[in-house]
Amino acid sequence: MLLTIDVGNTHTVLGLFDGEDIVEHWRISTDARRTADELAVLLQGLMGMHPLLGDELGDGIDGIAICATVPSVLHELREVTRRYYGDVPAVLVEPGVKTGVPILTDNPKEVGADRIINAVAAVDLYGGPAIVVDFGTATTFDAVSARGEYVGGVIAPGIEISVEALGVRGAQLRKIEVARPRSVIGKNTVEAMQSGIIYGFAGQVDGVVNRMARELADDPDDVTVIATGGLAPMVLGESSVIDEHEPWLTLIGLRLVYERNVSRT
Repeated sequence: MLLTIDVGNTHTVLGLFDGEDIVEHWRISTDARRTADELAVLLQGLMGMHPLLGDELGDGIDGIAICATVPSVLHELREVTRRYYGDVPAVLVEPGVKTGVPILTDNPKEVGADRIINAVAAVDLYGGPAIVVDFGTATTFDAVSARGEYVGGVIAPGIEISVEALGVRGAQLRKIEVARPRSVIGKNTVEAMQSGIIYGFAGQVDGVVNRMARELADDPDDVTVIATGGLAPMVLGESSVIDEHEPWLTLIGLRLVYERNVSRT
């Protein structure tokens, strides 16, 4: 089985693939202070519960693919693969790794690995032109051309960052649960804040995507818009531009990149 690990700024998502099928997944907090040994114990605890894997760390795993936006965590995961999965082929997404997606930006090395991986999966699943909207710590919008090239994107504050900022900077405001309110017009402070977050972000998505689509294709209707990320379900029902929801887009992209970099005999 292939173990895929997507390390974000806030959460780390792990997926277990049997061929092309994702058979298990986990979401944990990202902690830059965890050592390689602590990460190994955490992995053993999660995967030890799965019936298709053995009791020992590494049993049943025949490949690993990792991308990370937190350099310190990537460093520790590199050590995990070396110490605990020494015989298992591992692909860590970084400059030099084959993705199959040309990066047409001023400095390709500064583009987050997860954004490139999302583009890889978008091209494979839906073709181009496409826009990937990833609802994570930041809300990112990534554009893929009709020829499958990564051409750039947009980065905006994420939903949780905005909620936290309101709670910290607003004298009479507090951190709230991100949930859909009873109506757009809030009847109390919590509902008013929830409305601003949910409908405000939906409006942001529609506005940014429409502008990107006009630049990306002669006919904006030809552009497929894919939503992913842990907070995507909060906005899906309110946005008018999202065509597809693929919660495991990054993990699928990791599987594809692994297959393109590890020769099969």
